[in-house]
Amino acid sequence: MVDRSLDASGLQCPMPLLKTKLELNSMAPGEELEVLATDAGSARDIPAFLQLSRHTLISSSESAGQFRFVIKCGG
Repeated sequence: MVDRSLDASGLQCPMPLLKTKLELNSMAPGEELEVLATDAGSARDIPAFLQLSRHTLISSSESAGQFRFVIKCGG
């Protein structure tokens, strides 16, 4: 169960990543965010950003052109 969900479906690069960053900035450490996106660039951009941040990628998956990420907000 996640604390927040962000539906970035239909948005093109770089908007899914930017909206993800903004949402994480408004969250408390330890909270989990689910991000849904349809832009294929998200599969590369979001994990790459998370590797350079204090946040943790819990899981990622793709089904029928929709990408799902679960991210734990870092402290």
